[in-house]
Amino acid sequence: MKSWLTLPVLISLTSCALIKPEAVPQVNPVEIVTIEKPAPIYHPPLPSQIAPLPVEWRVLTPATMQQYLDDLKIGNAPANAYYGLTPKGYENLSTNIAEIKRYIRQSISIIDYYRELDSDG
Repeated sequence: MKSWLTLPVLISLTSCALIKPEAVPQVNPVEIVTIEKPAPIYHPPLPSQIAPLPVEWRVLTPATMQQYLDDLKIGNAPANAYYGLTPKGYENLSTNIAEIKRYIRQSISIIDYYRELDSDG
């Protein structure tokens, strides 16, 4: 009985060796081509130019202030609120405006750089 069991096992093990192997096809290597294309850069439109409104400047000296107060008592002058700056405060205001202008110029320069970079590509 044991020989009957071993016979199918032997046949199944040796059957692979009896079959002639087929020729293995030659495999060509795959060529990988990478094409680099940068993504387009978004350039938002520049903001519209500043359109400043006119500002009326009045310089108040003690003489012009006294004249204004006299006209105000008579009723010939409007009741205006005046704001004043010290010379140091005016200097600081001027420096702040110059810093804002510098910042805007540098920002526009950076935007122009990236626009040129995108148009060259």
